[in-house]
Order: sequence, then structure tokens, then C-alpha cells
Amino acid sequence: PKTPLFPPKLLFPPEQRMVLVACGPFTPSDGVAFEPLSDLLEVVARDRPDVCVLFGPFLDAKHEQVESCQLLGSFSDVFRLCLRTIIEGTRSAGSQLVLVPSLRDVSHDFVYPQPPFSFPDLPKEDRARVLLVPEPCTLDID
Repeated sequence: PKTPLFPPKLLFPPEQRMVLVACGPFTPSDGVAFEPLSDLLEVVARDRPDVCVLFGPFLDAKHEQVESCQLLGSFSDVFRLCLRTIIEGTRSAGSQLVLVPSLRDVSHDFVYPQPPFSFPDLPKEDRARVLLVPEPCTLDID
């Protein structure tokens, strides 16, 4: 039998998905005020991606203020505040949120492969749309 040169066209085109992917660190090199993260959250609110995949580090162990312990709170407190900011900042867009750790995340296990973040304070309203994954991981965005 003859093989067509082009695959047959689908009757209905597959649904398009908008996926936003960003990689940390989400702080400037001269401070830990998370301005780049705020800018990113504005883009998420404006563009309303279906899926938002964020790779760490979320609080970079190599940041000068982290290395010299010049934060206003503990590493875990600042990290939880960062995650809360991301989760709340993407809520109105309705984006599926995927958080991937980095070996440079100061408040996470320094082993490879890395387990997913533990975030027991994740609000119930966000549990269906926030996915905490290990590194490495395979994502099937369907």
C-alpha cells in the first residue's frame, strides 16, 4: 500500500496550550527582595498561561546575603514566603503551577535526584492546581 507523504489532517485541531517556563534565581544579585519574581507574576497575570513551570533555585544558596546569613528570617521562613507569593500570585490566572527544585535551593535536600518540595501549608484551594515535582522529572502536558 502507498504511504501518504503527509499525515492526514485531524478533523479538529488539537487544543493549544500556553506554557510559561522560568528558571531561578528569582532575586537580583544585590538583594533578596524578589523583584524579578514580582515581574514574572505580572507576566503570568497578564498572559494567563495554562501551565506555569518554575525551576529553582527559589532561594539561592549561592546568593551573597544567603551565604552570609543576612536575611530577615530563617531560610525556611523566607523560602515559604517565596512559595506563598508564587502560589497566591498565580491564583487569579488559574494556571496549573509546577514547582521544580534546584540543588542550589538553600532550604531543600542537597541530594540528586531531588525529592519534591514539602509544603504542608499549601492551601486546600490550590492543591488541585499546584504540583510539586522531583528533579529530574518528566511532565506530560496534555
